[in-house]
Amino acid sequence: MRLDPDTCYQTLLARDRRFDGWFFVGVSSTGIYCRPVCPVRTPKRENCHFFVSAAAAEKAGFRPCLRCRPELAPGNGLLDLSAQLARSAATLIEEGFLNSAGIPELAARVGVTDRHLRRIFDAEYRVSIVEYAQTQRLLMAKRLLTDTRLPITRIALAAGFGSVRRFNDLFLKKYGLNPQRFRKTTDANPPDTLCFALGYRPPFSWSGMQSFFRQRQISGVEAVSDDRYSRVIEINKGEQSVVGWISVTNDPLRFAINVTMPVAVIPVLAEVLARVRRMFDLSARPDLIDERLGELAIEHPGMRVPGALDGFEIAVRAIVGQHASVPDSRKILSRIAERFGTTTTAPYGLTRTFPGAATFSRLPVATLQQTGITRARAEAIVALAGEVASRRIMLEPAAPLEPTLHALRRIRGLGEWTVQYIAMRSLGWPNAFPEGDAVLKKQLGYSSASALNRHAEQWQPWRAYAALHMWRRHEDQCRC
Repeated sequence: MRLDPDTCYQTLLARDRRFDGWFFVGVSSTGIYCRPVCPVRTPKRENCHFFVSAAAAEKAGFRPCLRCRPELAPGNGLLDLSAQLARSAATLIEEGFLNSAGIPELAARVGVTDRHLRRIFDAEYRVSIVEYAQTQRLLMAKRLLTDTRLPITRIALAAGFGSVRRFNDLFLKKYGLNPQRFRKTTDANPPDTLCFALGYRPPFSWSGMQSFFRQRQISGVEAVSDDRYSRVIEINKGEQSVVGWISVTNDPLRFAINVTMPVAVIPVLAEVLARVRRMFDLSARPDLIDERLGELAIEHPGMRVPGALDGFEIAVRAIVGQHASVPDSRKILSRIAERFGTTTTAPYGLTRTFPGAATFSRLPVATLQQTGITRARAEAIVALAGEVASRRIMLEPAAPLEPTLHALRRIRGLGEWTVQYIAMRSLGWPNAFPEGDAVLKKQLGYSSASALNRHAEQWQPWRAYAALHMWRRHEDQCRC
């Protein structure tokens, strides 16, 4: 992405939150880099240098601001599809992929060669993959130093450093400070839970997100109220499985959501925070999206597309929901979780995990049918589970879009509506559109899927957001 310095400076003067995270400004007179919404006095134009990423700013020798905290900036949305591979790799890095693997494995994960990934990554972010990963580890460590009372040793390991010595040396070299300088307290007894803020660009339709989640919550797995979303999480790390929970609330005055979780989740902290960011679509650009949708977005500005903590779970929801009402689908999904999920103890009435692909791949079709779904849908779930468990299909934003959609279409029982729904929520594709959706046809007055698709062309490349607005409009009408 190319930055126009004059435009960036005007945005800096306005402190326009819609561009928070879109670029960073390095100030040569202080040696510090900031978000464009930093509350400190605006520097002179001649002292400002603009960068597309925090890593690029640090490569140029700037240190992160302690006031605006660049690690809290929302990430970039998927606007430039030509750079999707580089951004997919960046997402995996932010989730801690390189903490236990190398660049060749990262390249294989996004489906390109090592050499090609290095080239496109440098073109997109102006830094090498190693430099980007290094910055992500340092920013995660800075977040933990500032927001928690965890011991330094645990922070270093959680951030992805191989040793405390390596962490201390790199922190001092990059930031010119001892890590202890970032501590707000020296309390040696950290609490059992941790809380982190994740920023977003306003407006943000929190009520829209909560309404969507509440209508579809799975008993025991999720708990949704007007002011809080909670659920059990299970993430595999190597041969081990980390089970915990998250609780999410909105903080509109800070333009952020607060994510609370138990300390036990620390080994997969980076991945959890990245997944929560995707689930609440915090990287969205509502200024661009709402402008494109026009009148459709007036009632609920800042509507987001709910993402996924686990892409396979969304796929199961989509298959169960084919030609079924939302309440009926919810009952079946709750029975599936109760029968095949892992029992756990968590606050907010949470009692079990939702089973993963490995569990479903081993289930006899007849056993799955006993939860109330048809044989055809049970067969589709088991078949997809086998593909996901073997990693022949990856249901995550880092997966190559067209090959993944093609692989999904080849599974018997997965129609285009299901494929598009998975693309929308599991793959994070902003232009996905649930073809032939009954509610959308009713809202727009069409009887055929082709006519609906033609009408939706006006909303490209944000058709997924248009679908969410129309679903919300339908729910509002049903409540009247």
